[in-house]
Amino acid sequence: MKRSVSIFLKDWLANPSRKPLVMRGARQVGKTWLVRDLAKTSSRALIELNFEKQPELAEHFLSNDPARIISDLEADLGLDIHPDNAILFLDEIQAAPALLASLRWFREEMPELPVVAAGSLLDFTLKEHDFSMPVGRIMYCHVEPLSFFEFLDASGNEKLRKTLCTASNTGTLSPRLHERSLELFSEYCITGGLPEIMAAWVEVRNDDRRLQLQQDLIAAYRDDFNKYRKRVPADLLRRVMDAVPKQMGSNFVYNHVDADSGHRNLKQAVEMLTLARVCHRIEHTAANGLPLGAEGNPRLFKMMMVDIGISTAQLGLSRLEARNLNQTVWANKGGLAEQFVGQHLRCLFKPWEEPRLFYWQRTGGRQGELDFIYQHGPHIIPIEVKAGSAGSMKSLHAFMQNKQLPLAVRLDTNPPSVQDLDVRTTTGEQVRYRLVSLPLTMTETLSSAIERSLPQ
Repeated sequence: MKRSVSIFLKDWLANPSRKPLVMRGARQVGKTWLVRDLAKTSSRALIELNFEKQPELAEHFLSNDPARIISDLEADLGLDIHPDNAILFLDEIQAAPALLASLRWFREEMPELPVVAAGSLLDFTLKEHDFSMPVGRIMYCHVEPLSFFEFLDASGNEKLRKTLCTASNTGTLSPRLHERSLELFSEYCITGGLPEIMAAWVEVRNDDRRLQLQQDLIAAYRDDFNKYRKRVPADLLRRVMDAVPKQMGSNFVYNHVDADSGHRNLKQAVEMLTLARVCHRIEHTAANGLPLGAEGNPRLFKMMMVDIGISTAQLGLSRLEARNLNQTVWANKGGLAEQFVGQHLRCLFKPWEEPRLFYWQRTGGRQGELDFIYQHGPHIIPIEVKAGSAGSMKSLHAFMQNKQLPLAVRLDTNPPSVQDLDVRTTTGEQVRYRLVSLPLTMTETLSSAIERSLPQ
């Protein structure tokens, strides 16, 4: 499968000033495959060490001398390691977290050897480490599930993907291709973007096989809960994870998970799932200026799962045929549409950036909420998500009048369009702004559509 993050990895490998790379992402998003593919496409020998399977290999890294480490690894593994023609891959490094500190020595004394570290629960180590991290001597790469456009490429619809990209610039898309993209969009929402599941679906399109893989992965996530049960009971973590897709599209309410569990325990469970990257937190922002995280109510937040395919499986919707999605899935108060958009907004961040998502909700007085607030350069862009083709925009009109912003985005199932609106809010104030409407299938073209449509 083609992965957009592979371009970043190839550029990193070709950079003579590269630093050791630490890959971060949830279980089964494809971190190991990406490193193996990088070694294959660059014709480098891959020295892959898995510290969960081979914990004894960590002893070689007690030395601060990279030359000795490599020499000892050669003797232990029976390999010839040529630093200028190899990649050293430290997988499941959270099982030997002190090794992260030794990465600095490779940066300083053996820069010709590319070093990659990865681990599915790595963020726990990064949050609670008791050793000196090599600040300034490593860089990060955040790996997300495959996007809808990557699904199009993998399923033989590369030309349709290119057409959708072109439509972002022209603002026009033929009715038939719009309909076809929505059909594949429904398919993606059931399958999701986790590589093993998507690959199996593209190969055989067997619902039972897909659902089995999804349930196996959900079980694997739950098995991981036992690794941090000393901090949060595994059963509570399971209940929080099950509650996330049910509460998608609205503020996450602890009492809706378990009215009897303490607020502190539930809060800690949310933090644990976020660190494991099984779930992602969408932060509240007042949207009065940049940075978006400067003003907000920390008590208000929304949650989403790592992947929409896992969400549909949790909700029991995975056995629906794609043609029934419009009637059933999208009737889920728009929650799954927001899951899809949030998942793809994360993909718009550069691989070296920590993805952060924001939404706006009026605090006090009249009700009002916008699904996402997106930063495009110096511009604050509100995003309204609709599960279908219609819906009021009262909150958006009021927000645009209050913030005096020039551009907003609506994502729904309509073809692309751009409108200059001149309307009144529910309280009678006049508001003028430009509205960019994109189909959900073109969420990944958001940046180019905004750039094209910003008033000069």
